[in-house]
Amino acid sequence: MSDVQFARIETASHGPLSLEYRWLNPELADAPLLVFLHEGLGSVAMWKDWPQQLCDAGGFRGLVYSRNGYGRSTPRPHGEKWPVDFMHRQAREVLPAFLDAVGIGPEQAERVWLVGHSDGGSISLLFSAAFPDRLAGAVVLAPHLFVEDLSVQSIAKTKTVYETTDLRTKLGRYHDDVDSAFWGWNDIWLDPAFREWNLVGAVASISKPLLAIQGEDDEYGTMAQMDSIAAHVAHATVVKLPACGHSPHRDAPVPLGEAIVAFIGRHHPSANRQAA
Repeated sequence: MSDVQFARIETASHGPLSLEYRWLNPELADAPLLVFLHEGLGSVAMWKDWPQQLCDAGGFRGLVYSRNGYGRSTPRPHGEKWPVDFMHRQAREVLPAFLDAVGIGPEQAERVWLVGHSDGGSISLLFSAAFPDRLAGAVVLAPHLFVEDLSVQSIAKTKTVYETTDLRTKLGRYHDDVDSAFWGWNDIWLDPAFREWNLVGAVASISKPLLAIQGEDDEYGTMAQMDSIAAHVAHATVVKLPACGHSPHRDAPVPLGEAIVAFIGRHHPSANRQAA
């Protein structure tokens, strides 16, 4: 894995931002490029070695970055609350600007695949719907399309754990401003106004290949999320992993990796030659 770098972008809603990122297998210039979007408490470091392992297994190039508010990227200003449409802003404003800043333009679309987990999966869905001319397809792990009681209950429990245990210290290993990361995510998800947030209408317009994967024991969402994708994106491939929680890349890395490599290989045959 190469050293961390920083991209500086200008945004209408967040102002100037500095986003940390790392390239994986940068020498594979003609290979599919996987852009990894982390979960609601994730970052470049929080992914650990899984993106590298996936890229090595499939012969992919990779790009891992931390959204503003996370990792070593520009933190969320204390006292500022994410708006209900914060994921829409990430998908339609921040991510396109970031890709431009690191040299990934529409001319590379046929090689670009988004790989998003949880909130990152939701952002990937929104980007796929809004910018079909900028990617080859997307893989989403445990994405949220709407807010469920289970999600709110689990996030409320996480708040208690953060306030009463050493979770804050543990997360501090992955974020320069851990309170920025945690409360930005926790406050908006527990805001009553957020119960109306819904992506179902948006995902229906996705035209590029889509692989959606979720663990059957996901503590933050039910299979209703996968069923909604299957119902509204007819061409999507949906995989439900047994004995797997909210983080398939940690709970079931082998079947997850095999599913992703096979899926991208079907749509980008040169990936198989790279892996070989």
